[in-house]
Amino acid sequence: MSDELPSCLAIDTHPLVRLGIRRLLDSSYEVEELADGSEAVDLLNSVGNFELAIVEMRSAGDHDIPSGTATIRNLLGAQPALGIVAYGGPPERHAVREALDAGADAYVTSRAVPTALMSAVEAAAEQRHFLDPAAGRSTAGSTVTRRQREVLQLFADGLSTAQVARRLALSEETVRTHAKASLARLGARDRTHAIAIAMRSTLID
Repeated sequence: MSDELPSCLAIDTHPLVRLGIRRLLDSSYEVEELADGSEAVDLLNSVGNFELAIVEMRSAGDHDIPSGTATIRNLLGAQPALGIVAYGGPPERHAVREALDAGADAYVTSRAVPTALMSAVEAAAEQRHFLDPAAGRSTAGSTVTRRQREVLQLFADGLSTAQVARRLALSEETVRTHAKASLARLGARDRTHAIAIAMRSTLID
């Protein structure tokens, strides 16, 4: 691997997709192309640290090729600090949630424009979260209720649970219930992650 550029794993069953990723990242990363997650984990264990991995969110299938979710978990098991960008087909809520729950830092659809993928790569490299706006519009907006958006907006504005409860004339327990429900609906790990997803999905300001 190059001494000058950070290294990236591009994991996809389609050679043309891997080539496209390589060309997009060519000036910023040394890209190692791999067809499946097992090969990627073996390379990670034998060669050493990589900074980033871009993982196809494929379903489990034949030929003992691990799913995208399994690949993400296995990669992070081998190198916990690895930045992960997951991508899949037409945005579906369960795919986004599964990717984030597995440990991905960012998610883009396979139809994402190059700038969205680059934004995801930059976020994952810095251990920040990024959700493709297309995925956000298709998933988050249809699953988060108006009250949950209100609660998230007030948290984003810096209010505490008690302050949100007073502002909305709710009990603190009800506020916590709405917050917890929004985490599940957005596929978020914690409140900060939920706020980030909601902001990127333009659900809140």
